[in-house]
Amino acid sequence: MDKRPRNIENLSNMELIRMCTAGSVDDGKSTLIARLLFDCNAIFEDQLLALEKSSELKGDEAIELAHLLDGLSAEREQGITIDVAYRYFSTPKRRFIIADVPGHEQYTRNMVTGASNASLAMILVDARKGMLIQSKRHLFIASLLGIPHILIVINKMDLVDFNKDIYEKIKKDFETFTAKMNIQDLQFIPVSAKDGDMVVYRKENMDWYSGRTLIDYLENVNITSDRNLIDFRFPVQYVIRPNQDYRGFAGRIESGIIQKGEKVAILPSGQKSTVETIFYDNYNQDKAHAPQSVVLSLADEVDVSRGDMIVRQNNLPDVTTEFQAMLCWMSEDRMDLNKSYFIKHTSKTTRCKIGEIIYRLNIDSLQREKASSIDVNEIGKVKIKTNDPLMLDSYKTNRATGSFIIIDEATNNTVGAGMVVKTEKSKEKTIQIEKETTKQTIGHPGAVLWFTGLSGSGKSTIADALHAKLCEKYELKIERLDGDIVRESLTKDLGFSAEDRDKNIERVSYVAGLLSKHGVIVLSSFISPYKRHRQLASSHTDNFVEIFVDTPLEVCEKRDVKGLYKKARNGEIPNFTGLDDPYESPVTPHIRVKTHELDLEESVNKVIQYLEENGFLQ
Repeated sequence: MDKRPRNIENLSNMELIRMCTAGSVDDGKSTLIARLLFDCNAIFEDQLLALEKSSELKGDEAIELAHLLDGLSAEREQGITIDVAYRYFSTPKRRFIIADVPGHEQYTRNMVTGASNASLAMILVDARKGMLIQSKRHLFIASLLGIPHILIVINKMDLVDFNKDIYEKIKKDFETFTAKMNIQDLQFIPVSAKDGDMVVYRKENMDWYSGRTLIDYLENVNITSDRNLIDFRFPVQYVIRPNQDYRGFAGRIESGIIQKGEKVAILPSGQKSTVETIFYDNYNQDKAHAPQSVVLSLADEVDVSRGDMIVRQNNLPDVTTEFQAMLCWMSEDRMDLNKSYFIKHTSKTTRCKIGEIIYRLNIDSLQREKASSIDVNEIGKVKIKTNDPLMLDSYKTNRATGSFIIIDEATNNTVGAGMVVKTEKSKEKTIQIEKETTKQTIGHPGAVLWFTGLSGSGKSTIADALHAKLCEKYELKIERLDGDIVRESLTKDLGFSAEDRDKNIERVSYVAGLLSKHGVIVLSSFISPYKRHRQLASSHTDNFVEIFVDTPLEVCEKRDVKGLYKKARNGEIPNFTGLDDPYESPVTPHIRVKTHELDLEESVNKVIQYLEENGFLQ
């Protein structure tokens, strides 16, 4: 076993991944993270000495690795995790920030805090106990927080004799429970944290498991598509005025990309200007992106102050004083509907009132309950009204501008954390004028029409015929994207492995979304077999139309225009969708087209009818 220190250079240039751990009491969260740090040589000598001393005092022969993450003396004495413990370490490929959150029900608020910025959630399960109520609670919270990647780590496999059947049963239980949840990526790894099996090193106890070790997964999970690079959002934190000739606006780009010369709007006033300079790390740059902290200067003398937001003129958030949100209550004092609170959203703070509790969520049963108030660690859907307008996106599309905290005016304590679900129609006249101007410039709303289905189902045939008919009948901006087209240029460097397929969809959906923001109707036809592929595509555009070309496998194979099924049956094409690789059928697509029941003209007309009824063809 190679225990040599890893040579890590240029840490600032390495990709950073934020992750959290969760699980029921005594599932081994702290032990697993400590084992990860220990085997990656990320524990200092003084920390090891402290662990050895703590173990000696308790009479333990072996070092209790779990105590490495238990920062409070009460945690070490009781053998449980109470506080959120943050740890930092690096491997040759990535930097990591890990939040080890408590597993107890009364610390739900701690999990919301620790997981709020995470790209990955590791949920631990004791192989002896399987999925518990707390496991369901943590899965739901992870789903609610929109964490893109969820990893179920089935721990303590050594205590069940490394039994494959137990692992498979737990995996099936989780897949069944999460079927209706909004989870983009769900993976499973069996480990023994105590002995280090499948954490960093692969031992022989689980030779039936051929998947990745934990560290291999963490170093290679694809997080590049998790960040919103479409919607430019720049909340202003400070106005910088070193002299009479320069006025800059400092802050962090929460999402999107900006370049010199781009036209922007300042919200909530609706004033317009153009980006003149971009300073990042004391250098004048041509462009910048999230999550960089920069200073922007504008070409015009416009009124901008802390709490305002700079955005693109043709890509605006909702500016409103009323919205609905999922709210986790964190205070021991019960929520008071008659009380005024502060609300902090990005860099803006104003007063607000919680006007109504739509329902309280029973996290154990996932049932909605009527409630007149919400207590500590409870989550509910509420209506909020603010004194000043906020610039909001839904949390689903933009975690940065879709989240906020509630602060008690008297104590200045954070009493709630929320996620925007729905905004009321904007009452700001200036913003309405901006949106009308954008619509007049474009002429019609853009959209991404995403055709999904098996190879040979008729996706491209319908999309091509639809393209021809729309060009003939309407004056529209239309683009066609399909697998054959993009692999000649945009994705010609990619193969057909699972990772390359993910990258293919990632690039295509980004381009399609970008085009739709500028009033283009994009006809995209891709097999996109996994639910996460379609969710990724929908996240890049405001108008996403999922068209499921629902054709039975036997019909597709009979058509076999390109001879792909024949090659797959002969073993020439491995992991072929529909045969030895699954296709996750959309449950509620916007349009379902059955090409074995409808002819081409009927299929095209069905799509056009939907577009006309929903205002896309004006």
